Amino acid sequence: MKQRILSLLAEMNRGIYEKETEISLSLLAALAGESIILLGPPGVAKSMVARRLKMAFRKAASFEYLMSRFSTPDEIFGPVSISRLKSSDAYVRSTEGYLPTADVVFLDEIWKAGPAIQNTLLTVINEKLFRNGNAEMRLPLKLLVAASNELPAQGEGLEAMWDRFIIRLECRSIQKDSNFDRMLLESDKEEIRIDEKLQISDEEYEEWSKEIDKVRIPQSVLDAIHQIRRSIRAVAISGTNERRNVYVSDRRWKNITRLLRTSVFMHDRKEAVPTDLLPIYNCLWQEPEERDDIRNIIIGVLFSQTKETLSRMQHDLKEDIRLHRTASAQKRVSSRQLKRDADKKLYNKFYYKLLGCSNENTFIFAQDYQQLPQYGNSAQQGVLYNDRRNQSVVVIRSYDGSTSAPLGSRPVALTRDDNYVYIDGVRIEVEQIAEGDSQQLPFAEVSDSGRDYSAEIETLADSIADMERGIAENIFIDDADRNEIKAYIASLRKEIAFTRQDIEKLYD
Repeated sequence: MKQRILSLLAEMNRGIYEKETEISLSLLAALAGESIILLGPPGVAKSMVARRLKMAFRKAASFEYLMSRFSTPDEIFGPVSISRLKSSDAYVRSTEGYLPTADVVFLDEIWKAGPAIQNTLLTVINEKLFRNGNAEMRLPLKLLVAASNELPAQGEGLEAMWDRFIIRLECRSIQKDSNFDRMLLESDKEEIRIDEKLQISDEEYEEWSKEIDKVRIPQSVLDAIHQIRRSIRAVAISGTNERRNVYVSDRRWKNITRLLRTSVFMHDRKEAVPTDLLPIYNCLWQEPEERDDIRNIIIGVLFSQTKETLSRMQHDLKEDIRLHRTASAQKRVSSRQLKRDADKKLYNKFYYKLLGCSNENTFIFAQDYQQLPQYGNSAQQGVLYNDRRNQSVVVIRSYDGSTSAPLGSRPVALTRDDNYVYIDGVRIEVEQIAEGDSQQLPFAEVSDSGRDYSAEIETLADSIADMERGIAENIFIDDADRNEIKAYIASLRKEIAFTRQDIEKLYD
């Protein structure tokens, strides 16, 4: 299926430049039984997209019309049959060759249509039905492509029509000079023909529709949709401080799910995965300036579990590095040294409190204090700084210069005796446990968790690579999407690289 779709799209894109996204998403809409609107200035091949979509279907009929304020229902749905009106007093339209008999419809300047046309189109788009006289016609319509160079005007009752167009795309002129030159120089007379073996028959269309209904949407994808739905309540508008609540109707979400199932089917799968959701940002924006942030929201949701896993791992790793260093220090501290300081009161398993300091919450790392040189000998270099997690706490520790000093720290010279620490020669008492109290000797049985962080980080890196491949193989994403994904994954890989460096600290 996927290879056939790719071959069909390749044929449909021959002789038309930089419209791959418009044509591929239009085909997706057609197979899902949905509709699409193309927004852009005149002359950017919007009508060509619809004509190429007709070629996707075997023996398909098409209908095109440029709307104006003076367009009448007769011009769209067919004139009233005078003979039927005379013979049987029936108000019936002659629909042959008009919208009700077309497989692919292109309506340009859609917002210029009058209320009578728009009201009929609502039923046509949503239910594929047309009421002709006192009978309802089931329409062969597979795709309605609408076009306009502007958004619908507010306050004119166009919201319902706007909501019916599930995919919304902005069409631009050719950007690459090489493609522009080819467009200028090639002949317009070359006729594009598509092999019938690639074209989709009516029988296949019906059969595929049934298969699309069977595509499974697992809970992981539904959970991602929930996150997206919540997140678009506060969409950032680029270049401003504005955050906008983007409304998406329940009916629209239902139709988006149909698109999702269709995309999975076209990729030869029977079950959706979260990365299938990326192209739906084209269905969610109400105004073009919302589009890029909604895409970023979806990208963030796709990688949210990965980021949470990495964040938890970094948190646990930081604690294990601390425990590892404590255990290493324990090995360097003799039993005699431990007993020498058995009367010191231990805080949070790792700190001794210093009394009489200008800041009453001043602590020294217990393992550092244990190994300080005796007062009168050469001092040990150390640092004094405010704890990053609690700025009201001052921490003192030994520092050998092998790693970066804590931000905002200042160097100090440290020595000790049995009950005091000397900071730059100033004697400060170390708090002792109360008489009659007892506590476990510091550092008893300290060890890290023993987790295999190296294996975990490589598994995480592999999962990111798998997601990247899955997104890259998606038929319905474009170069701009790929660039955003590439930038996002680059930031994740940078975090993974830093985490790999931290893991090495467990083996120091």
